[in-house]
Amino acid sequence: MDIKTFRELIGWTRDLHAHLARCLSHCATRNEEERARALLDYLAAHESEIERIVNEFERQADNNALETRVYDYLYHNPIKTHRTCDEPYATLDFNGICREVFDFHDQIIDLYQTLVGKAEIPEVKELMESLLTMEINESKRLASQVGRMDDL
Repeated sequence: MDIKTFRELIGWTRDLHAHLARCLSHCATRNEEERARALLDYLAAHESEIERIVNEFERQADNNALETRVYDYLYHNPIKTHRTCDEPYATLDFNGICREVFDFHDQIIDLYQTLVGKAEIPEVKELMESLLTMEINESKRLASQVGRMDDL
């Protein structure tokens, strides 16, 4: 995807969370391991919630910040994800699923950190810092919940 503005970038990350939610949900019915199916269901719901939160950021953000041009940040470190969802999570075990999903979140956190560091306009910096904080907090919440599931 050719991302030109922060609005498009935020929409793209929202769509990544939505795609991951659909993929996790789809794979939940196909995984043979009961714990993995429960994890996939939980993660799908969590990703849908993050999609909703990111959508709210886009809806409430300063329009000038959203229309600010994003330069070549994504060309250096594109986010790797299962964009086609050919059932990759259906064959992974509990720990493999966790690794994949946390790696996905780490990549988004790295992207937001890069953008915060390069933002020259205060409104853009504030928007990226808010998204970064949200993504970090959601990753921590996810880690805590998954840790509890792993204890069972």
